[in-house]
Amino acid sequence: MSGTLWVQVAQDLKAGIATGRYPVGSLLPTELELCEHYGMSRHTVRTAIRQLQDQGLVSRNKKAGTRVEAVEPTSGYRQSLASLEDLIQFGAATIRVVQETAHVMADAGLAAEIGCEEGARWFRISSLRLNSEPGAPPVSWTDVYIDPLYADLGETARVTPEVLITTLIEQRYGRLCAEIRQSVDAIALPAARAVALQAQADAPALRIVRHYVDEKGGIFEMSSTIHPAGRFTVSQRLRRMNGSGTASDAVIAEAAGR
Repeated sequence: MSGTLWVQVAQDLKAGIATGRYPVGSLLPTELELCEHYGMSRHTVRTAIRQLQDQGLVSRNKKAGTRVEAVEPTSGYRQSLASLEDLIQFGAATIRVVQETAHVMADAGLAAEIGCEEGARWFRISSLRLNSEPGAPPVSWTDVYIDPLYADLGETARVTPEVLITTLIEQRYGRLCAEIRQSVDAIALPAARAVALQAQADAPALRIVRHYVDEKGGIFEMSSTIHPAGRFTVSQRLRRMNGSGTASDAVIAEAAGR
């Protein structure tokens, strides 16, 4: 096998599912067994399984294990984004391809889009996100806006596509992300992004705007991500709180770019 380690494992497991080595309805080996079989770390194995889960090939249950659900991947990209760790997982499971970088000043349109002050100055890193499927269209276009003092991260983001920019800021400047504020809305795909995303202009799309907040409540990064319809699903788990303040019955809420 060749390529990124988790991709190697994911491809082999997918081949096992396709050939019936792991038939629909059966359970995959445990994470520990897979680690021993492939000689890989638990993180690598988990990332590979998450990729299969995102494609609808398997489902996971802490008590029951990882169950094979389908032989062929479902359309689009599915990801649970309930924590910063989940977002980091998304960064590891997709490939960032930087398209351009630039110093910008927020005009009225940009200020309204990302929720910043008009006239604010940012350093923008614009990227496509790709998944591991050969020939698949891009998952998204993302414009990340960071403090101009961090502009040297533009090249670092280009050569380390698996690392989130917020993680790069933490690593280089020690500014920790304590909270991410996220908003999701449906838009018509801008014509300026249609060609790069291999989609029709004005087609339905999902836009996710995120504010990255440090421990003192300061916003040090903003991002605006556009997903063409059918390529990404935001999955969240909402839990009902009982009288004692602990979670009980679970409710699932999903938002799709459709």
